[in-house]
Amino acid sequence: MDARETFVRFAAEKGLRNTHQRQQILQMFLVTERHLTVQELYDLVRKKDKGIGYATVARTVKLLCESGVCRQVDFGDGVQRYEHKHGHKHHDHLICLKCGRFVEIYSPKLERLQQELVRKHGYVQKYHRLDVFGTCPRCQRKNKRKK
Repeated sequence: MDARETFVRFAAEKGLRNTHQRQQILQMFLVTERHLTVQELYDLVRKKDKGIGYATVARTVKLLCESGVCRQVDFGDGVQRYEHKHGHKHHDHLICLKCGRFVEIYSPKLERLQQELVRKHGYVQKYHRLDVFGTCPRCQRKNKRKK
């Protein structure tokens, strides 16, 4: 099942209408391969349809998260971003505390270790997220030049 179908089914199960506005917001989110804020998504959607309001975009993003199409990510800067979840391989993030750049990482070895720790401690895992905060190589170089 693709992301659109997942969202349509979710909306139907919740008794929500599958409006043209929601479909436009979903479409714009799906074609944009970035970690978007609600404001950024709103700005993109408004280029196509000036009749869609900010509140509609914000409510739709919340529904996209609830449906499993996307997830909220927080890179420690107080800004909530949203990334594709449906149809994308799980990944974690390395986040620079100086410039805000981030790198998506995936490590089968790390995933196995996490699963092993979950089993060892008797947990039933629902989901997990690993965000590593530090300083990227570029900011490290800049910092060395300043000294």
